[in-house]
Amino acid sequence: MKQRILILAVAALVSLAAGTAHAACTAEYKAKRDRPFKLIYNVAAIEAPCTRASARAQLSARLSARGLTLLKVLSVSKQ
Repeated sequence: MKQRILILAVAALVSLAAGTAHAACTAEYKAKRDRPFKLIYNVAAIEAPCTRASARAQLSARLSARGLTLLKVLSVSKQ
């Protein structure tokens, strides 16, 4: 289980590093997975406009494809 989490964390960091080279903004967010239950805090690259509403829309789509539910966008910052 720890190895799986480590692999996922490394994959997330690699994708974040690749995404921030072209991204105009980053968003901090909280998400959850129901089965098995897991709370997630992460930072993701998002496309402009750099607003919470835009971040919410983009992250909801990305996370739902991975079986996660967006709980809250904590902050949005320009690069």
